[in-house]
Amino acid sequence: MAEWLYEEGIGESRAALVENGRLVEALIERETGGVRAGAVAQGRLTQTLIPKKRGVVRLTSQEEVLIEPMPPRTSEGSTVLVEILREAIPEEGRPKRAKGRIAQPGSKPHAGPSLLQRLRATGVPVVPCPAHEEDRLEAVGWTELMEEAISGDVGTEAAALRLYVTPAMLLIDVDGSLPPAQLGPKGAKIAAQTIRRMGLSGSIGIDLPTMNNKDERMIAAAQIDKYLPLPFERTAVNGFGFLQIIRKRERANLIELLRADPVETAALALLRRAERHGNGGAVTLAAAPAIIDLLHRKSDWIEQLAKRRGGAITLTADATLALGAGHVA
Repeated sequence: MAEWLYEEGIGESRAALVENGRLVEALIERETGGVRAGAVAQGRLTQTLIPKKRGVVRLTSQEEVLIEPMPPRTSEGSTVLVEILREAIPEEGRPKRAKGRIAQPGSKPHAGPSLLQRLRATGVPVVPCPAHEEDRLEAVGWTELMEEAISGDVGTEAAALRLYVTPAMLLIDVDGSLPPAQLGPKGAKIAAQTIRRMGLSGSIGIDLPTMNNKDERMIAAAQIDKYLPLPFERTAVNGFGFLQIIRKRERANLIELLRADPVETAALALLRRAERHGNGGAVTLAAAPAIIDLLHRKSDWIEQLAKRRGGAITLTADATLALGAGHVA
């Protein structure tokens, strides 16, 4: 039986698809204020990058959206309605703008679906997980998955993955102590499961070990088809063990989301622990100074925590603590 575990946290909402007791997919939606995929929003064409092909629209929210293609009679300064195909993506050095296209005639502005709305649309039962109940997300390995996404390390010595985010594609390097004929299929299986669990999308390259013959390569490729749900496209495994996968890209994956702002990521994880600490009431959060500074600026987060716990919240900065070592007392 499959079910979505849904947690409406402070600063972000979280969901985990659980099948037969295993966490097979994790999703996080943060309160960024950015436009969501599926929205139709009004804006003004501010820049033509390639005439009749590509331009930039500034929405009424002031967010910029890359438009492609551009209708031939659209000129700079024109007011347009934009359908959002992909949300903004955090990227080191140069974040990617949201991407869209001019909306169809007759379209009206509307927000894109929230995480909870997207979960309900799948038809799979959605189970709310409030903080005063057992931590069902943690029971299926939530924190371990978050740590894997942040570190980029997945697996064991026998078969391990190392994940690298690049502007062109996400690369997965497969290594381990198993013989190539066994490591290839095992690595492909773990890679397919990881792609699904972390919501990896766009262009993905998997570097498997070099296998001796075509049959071994076909067995490895079959693991991708078995463990990664459609829709996706892939190449065959070439003679050097390389395989490429393309998945529709609508929003940031778990790696990009968690790594974009390590301080915010650590702060939100600390708030999650604080919500579930003890039986409510006053509580003290001790963390690295950068986290405490952020929480002071995000006073609404602390107000929500105080309301949910029913007690005062004390913040204590401790310069000896690493970002992930904050604690609740």
